[in-house]
Amino acid sequence: MVVTLITIFVIGYFFIAMEHPLKINKTATALALGTFLWTFFVFCNGTAQPEMDSDTWHRFISNHLIENLGETAEIVFFLLGAMTIVTLIEDYQGFRVITDKITTTDKRKLLWVISILTFFLSALLDNMTTAIVMVALLRKLIADKKERWLYAGMVILAANAGGAWSPIGDVTTIMLWIGGQVTTVNIIVKTIVASLVCLVVPVLIVGATLKGNIERPTDSNSGIEVPGHLRKLILFMGIGALVFVPIFKTLTHLPPYLGMLLGLAVLWMTTEIISRKYEKDGHKLPTVVSTLEHIDVPTILFFLGILMAVSCLKVAGILGTLATGLNNTFGTEAPGFFFIDLIIGVLSSVVDNVPLVAASMGMYPLGDGAIFDVNHPFWEFLAYCAGTGGSLLIIGSAAGVAVMGMEKIDFIWYLKKISLLALAGYIAGAIVFILMDVTLFEKVAWLRDLA
Repeated sequence: MVVTLITIFVIGYFFIAMEHPLKINKTATALALGTFLWTFFVFCNGTAQPEMDSDTWHRFISNHLIENLGETAEIVFFLLGAMTIVTLIEDYQGFRVITDKITTTDKRKLLWVISILTFFLSALLDNMTTAIVMVALLRKLIADKKERWLYAGMVILAANAGGAWSPIGDVTTIMLWIGGQVTTVNIIVKTIVASLVCLVVPVLIVGATLKGNIERPTDSNSGIEVPGHLRKLILFMGIGALVFVPIFKTLTHLPPYLGMLLGLAVLWMTTEIISRKYEKDGHKLPTVVSTLEHIDVPTILFFLGILMAVSCLKVAGILGTLATGLNNTFGTEAPGFFFIDLIIGVLSSVVDNVPLVAASMGMYPLGDGAIFDVNHPFWEFLAYCAGTGGSLLIIGSAAGVAVMGMEKIDFIWYLKKISLLALAGYIAGAIVFILMDVTLFEKVAWLRDLA
């Protein structure tokens, strides 16, 4: 059973990677992959759970499907809300407020501006939302598609690196923060330098190859020209709605997608009122209804297929077995746990990092006799590795999948142009983390206490 499930998963990933040569849309492959895995798994009750009769087994599968579909739906609706808000800002020409301030056309300077802005914005928002916002900005700044792809690839690296060191920047760091494995000040102090190195190394490498100026796109806005004060209103309301999401989660302890949908609802009502009051030459300003007509639905469905496929591997126990195998191989003492985290980071570029981190949290529970206590380097390094390792492949992170869908970036192109850069940054940041942990944080008492 296990071998067959893994084989189906690998074949599905191959078809996703070869989307352009095979001319089969990756969304169709992802949906088929998720369906095939669960379909095969449901017929394996004799192998997976021999003690269960047929009815009990089908109830077991049904319950897990409903549970995992709920978890997947949270991400899907979060993505839908974020993409709608960002597209609405774009429809209102709100990003001109920002792009008009970015006057440089020098390729190197623009690379640094975009990368640093993404890095810190991702710590405030989450990495997926930040990636969506920054790609929308890139469309206003860079006309050539292949040049924009390069910057979009760096956005993925910057968004994942920026999200790793913030307790609200990446879903895996959020999991560790809420679970009590790390505390706010500790995770920031211990991982921000490594995360910054993870970004700076690829930026330096790419920057050395860039020269000349970019060509900006011509303003192709059609229809009504949005007044300046309304551009700013929708921009600040949209960004405010995105920033509100982690605040909403902290205050209510409800899932983030509810905060995202609440922000969308407020923007929806606001744009309905604006649209009724402002009309010129038969043209009305956009509303959420008109924006939804050109939302990238295939990207959302791609997420659905991939996450359901990974959830099947989780329910089948394959991910848990993998985590246990790593533990038995490398042990729980340094440097063993550093290798475990590094491997989890690499695996998170193929398998979603959420179940991998969840499996790790389950293997090493907190409490009396815990192997890794609160703020142990294992948890901090896990946050770094799981957050940044997904950059190795474009489908290895939520930010990568979102950018891939928006810009239609080819999997193979990313593998050739960005993956090695991501690996260089990943390794460099890991080395910095380990060196700091075994030198600064162990030998400098006040810094250790602060962390």
